Amino acid sequence: MFEQLEMATADPILGLTEAFKADENPEKINLGVGVYKDEAGATPVMTSVKKAEAKILEQETTKNYLPMQGSSEYAVAVQELLFGAGSETISSKRAATAQTPGGTGALRMAGELIKQVNPKARLWVSDPTWANHNGIFGSAGIELSTYPYYNTNSKCLDFDAMVAGIKEIPAGDVILLHGCCHNPTGLDPNEEQWHHLATLITQRKIFPLFDFAYQGLATGIDEDATGLRLFAQNVPEMLIANSYSKNFGLYSERVGGLTIVCGSQQEAQTAFSHLKLTIRRCYSNPPSHGGAIVATIMADKTLRAEWETEVSQIRLRIKEMRELFVKTLKTKGVRDDFSFIARQNGMFSFSGLTKYQVEKLKQDYSIYIVDSGRINVAGMTHGNMDQLCEAIASVL
Repeated sequence: MFEQLEMATADPILGLTEAFKADENPEKINLGVGVYKDEAGATPVMTSVKKAEAKILEQETTKNYLPMQGSSEYAVAVQELLFGAGSETISSKRAATAQTPGGTGALRMAGELIKQVNPKARLWVSDPTWANHNGIFGSAGIELSTYPYYNTNSKCLDFDAMVAGIKEIPAGDVILLHGCCHNPTGLDPNEEQWHHLATLITQRKIFPLFDFAYQGLATGIDEDATGLRLFAQNVPEMLIANSYSKNFGLYSERVGGLTIVCGSQQEAQTAFSHLKLTIRRCYSNPPSHGGAIVATIMADKTLRAEWETEVSQIRLRIKEMRELFVKTLKTKGVRDDFSFIARQNGMFSFSGLTKYQVEKLKQDYSIYIVDSGRINVAGMTHGNMDQLCEAIASVL
């Protein structure tokens, strides 16, 4: 059977990481994969996470399976972070949350559920979007289209074009929205624009699906949920796929969630019953450890305060790297205006570098960037900034 296969094309991001690992240049720089790095170039374990793990190990009494939907404590933690403590969405019990293997697992479960409920629905993603969105939903058998999002000339969110594109989406189709820190552009709607989108999408009877992977990395934990919470207050139904890889640093634990929001508690439980069956047929039960870390931190006021401080430190370091990158490029004689990078949010930036320039950076300087020109700002440090900017200056 397998002798008929040809070698599969490498994933554009994970394949880049493999090439980076094989590079023997001691001064190599990886700005491709979406993993946070500290000033020492390491991906640290948060102090709050270590303390939560110690507490879990001390109190743990079993390694039995979790339910298909995961732990109830984790679901409480997820909903409080998504909707805010005291939210009507929570108190009315019209939301139900399943713990999933990472945000990717949540997105795939969303795709499977959409395909079951509305097999003819098309999924609309922003142009551009995270490259893996196409593979995840395409593998679930969903047809994809795009709506405008990014203006390549102004390096800004093209909101007028976005609205015009959404007005062409047929009722009953699904629109994928990035909750904050849009990947790959780093550009998000403001509060007024989120209001407009919630009204428009409700009027057109389009079903919203949020990909919410970077809460806390743009402006603040609650501030970054502004758009999502506006939708929860105004739209009758929605799906939310979230991840705690970045804001808890739980990359290897694969901690995510898929939340269904409906018009009533009964509708939510009915929809959730179908989601649980879908989970059973795919992976049966989620892993427990990472979700227990999140639930433990969220239930402990001291640990939660420490975690919030650590998230703030990550956010501020990324902003500092953005500003230093723009400043250093100028000092290296780059005439192109890169000031837009300092105005973007989160770990990623659409740099404007061409595929040819990206390849030159890899071949000549061992600097690894995705072909689209998306850079992971969190991979920059004070130590590699001069080297990075000198290389970019040489290929521009």
